[in-house]
Amino acid sequence: MAVPNMFIVHVSDAPASARFYSELFDMRPSFETPGFVAFELAGGVQLALWSRASHDLTPPRTSELCVTLAGGPERIDRQYQDWARQGVTTVREPHDEVFGRTFVVADPDGNLIRVAPVD
Repeated sequence: MAVPNMFIVHVSDAPASARFYSELFDMRPSFETPGFVAFELAGGVQLALWSRASHDLTPPRTSELCVTLAGGPERIDRQYQDWARQGVTTVREPHDEVFGRTFVVADPDGNLIRVAPVD
């Protein structure tokens, strides 16, 4: 059975994006080259940043990374405030959805990062 174990985010500058994600999530890369940087996540899953992919890859963005946090709406709002102070680009400020409090920010290339409550 094939199980996904790597999520690739296409970026314009992998090392610069790696600095952004390192600071945002307080984690360090496990693998680095000039065009590809990977981070180890839980359960053997990796988040990879790739800047040497085909330049023909320009479909509309249809995905987002999601960070789930325990602690209720107050925790979601605190995370938003922390990232806003760091200058992270806000796409959608904290608001309530059917699944709970959430907000969306973007990395330097416009890739979406959603914060939501743990289900």
